[in-house]
Amino acid sequence: MRARTRWLGLAMLTAAMWVGGARQAGAQEFADREKLRAHSAEFRRNIIEVTDGVWVAVGFSNANAVLIEGDGGAIIVDTTSDIGDAAAVRAEFAQRSSAPVRAIIYTHAHPDHTGGASVFAGRDSPVIYAHQLFVDRVPDVGRNGRDGGDQFGTTLPDHLFINAGTGLEFGRSPAPTGFLPPTRTFAEPRLEQTIAGLRVQLLHTPGETRENIAVWLPDKKVLLPGDDFYKAFPTLYAVRGARLRPIEQWILSLGVMIDLGAEYLVPGHTRPVIGSGEVRTALTTYRDGIKSVLDQTVDGMRKGERPDELVRRVALPPALAASPYLQEFYGTVAWSVRAIYAEFAGWFDGNPSRLFPLPESDRAARVIALAGGREHVLSSARAALAAKDFQWAAELADYVLAVDGKDAAARRLKAAALTELGERQISAIARNYYLTAAQHLLNGLPQP
Repeated sequence: MRARTRWLGLAMLTAAMWVGGARQAGAQEFADREKLRAHSAEFRRNIIEVTDGVWVAVGFSNANAVLIEGDGGAIIVDTTSDIGDAAAVRAEFAQRSSAPVRAIIYTHAHPDHTGGASVFAGRDSPVIYAHQLFVDRVPDVGRNGRDGGDQFGTTLPDHLFINAGTGLEFGRSPAPTGFLPPTRTFAEPRLEQTIAGLRVQLLHTPGETRENIAVWLPDKKVLLPGDDFYKAFPTLYAVRGARLRPIEQWILSLGVMIDLGAEYLVPGHTRPVIGSGEVRTALTTYRDGIKSVLDQTVDGMRKGERPDELVRRVALPPALAASPYLQEFYGTVAWSVRAIYAEFAGWFDGNPSRLFPLPESDRAARVIALAGGREHVLSSARAALAAKDFQWAAELADYVLAVDGKDAAARRLKAAALTELGERQISAIARNYYLTAAQHLLNGLPQP
């Protein structure tokens, strides 16, 4: 059994103690962290029977895998992260169906959905379906290790790690991939097939990725949306470094899925949603949440508001903000606003003093001089830290580090501020990035 599985069991057993400790320590200061900890319940390890002949494996890997049993054959939708996870899921699926695998469907190209294909294929030689953009896509150029940060927390020690937002973990226990390339692609909006006696519709639904497809089983009323829906506010922008997701297409894709009238919604991450009314609510809420952030941001841009102003003003309407489907366990509204601004208006915010700004190190040196020197800046940073003004403490440390990136006192101060910020996040991405960056700053420093 892998370390993450053992950790999840311990986390679920001790969650109440953590929550109780946070309350005793002073009220709501760590409330968001405890919400994120409770969110780990979405990744409880289960094989869930969605409806007759459809099972989803949750919690075995960062992404779900789905078994659909047909007449004399089976379909696998998404294949987990790696061959170890896939082997565990296949053993469970074998207890439900012994039918040969006739098809594997990749909803999109993220490696947590494609890494176990060889295990499920076995000797069955299934057709492997994907959208043509799966093959033609522009590779992601984001760097997980940028500035020592990592949105997935892959190097965090276990006592600091909670979850990855849409799964128990991503990349913390690397294992060999069993990826197999698609053997059948399509470029049209829809591909209809009969596989193992089942009517299957593959719908091109750009969203979290441009190649995402939704799998629709019209006779079973089962919808598999890939990563266009999961139980967390979506990553319209990934801080690891990536393009803004095709947000306007994502809104349209959710509209297409709403109109199907599904009774079962089986996302690529988190647990399924059951019942036609609840499925419609989930998808409609998701669409309206994304659209609200887009509309508010564009409206503010037309009024001349800059990114910092927009971030302070744009928020989900109260009813949407309260929805269990839009909690900021993964993406955040603030990051989405900044990414939308950059996509629609570029890097320049309209302030002419920022057309050719001073180099960061030059600006920092001048600010430090104005503040009375390095020691005064560090003293102010310590005072801010003591006053729980963690963001300001980190920014003050940044001025010193811009002049001397090896300054041990500034590194320790910034690491302390980032740790405090990380411990107060509801977003797993924000938490993991803060805490990993803090660990990176402390690496190689002597004990104080």
